[in-house]
Amino acid sequence: MIRRLQGPAGFSLVEVVLAIGVASFCLLTVLALLPTGLKTNQIATDSTKANQVISQIIADLRADVRLPPGQASKESTQGFSLHVHWAAVATPDTIYFTQDGRQTGQVNQGTVPADAAFAATVRYLFPPTLTTSIAQIVVAWPAASVHVDPNTGVIDTTSAVGSVNVFTAVNR
Repeated sequence: MIRRLQGPAGFSLVEVVLAIGVASFCLLTVLALLPTGLKTNQIATDSTKANQVISQIIADLRADVRLPPGQASKESTQGFSLHVHWAAVATPDTIYFTQDGRQTGQVNQGTVPADAAFAATVRYLFPPTLTTSIAQIVVAWPAASVHVDPNTGVIDTTSAVGSVNVFTAVNR
């Protein structure tokens, strides 16, 4: 019978140090990407909520029907009070929304409500008619950092973290 001499089974200290160095470099890289991933996730979540706000506004504008003369104006189900406003007023409407997408405050309120997370403006492009209107809807967040020009009603999105801009045609 022939016996083989085997060396000690295991890793040398140099190999262990190199393995720990490579593993720590990889872990550090992953941890460095974590804040960027979290920020991207928050922006994507806010963008999705802003698109839901835009969908609510478009639904409100499309639900508004043209009534025959003499009938009372009916509010839409959302309660944004935008009924026939596009044909009567040339300035945009400003609406504030909470983090969960509910309207807060009044339409065209001068100050930003404390619980507002999103600011939306609805600008009606001319010439509006009673049957068809084109609207530009801009939603920006956070509402506290968004400046709405009191003369034009347009949102200045330079100070906002994010914004969504949509043009829509509303046929009635």
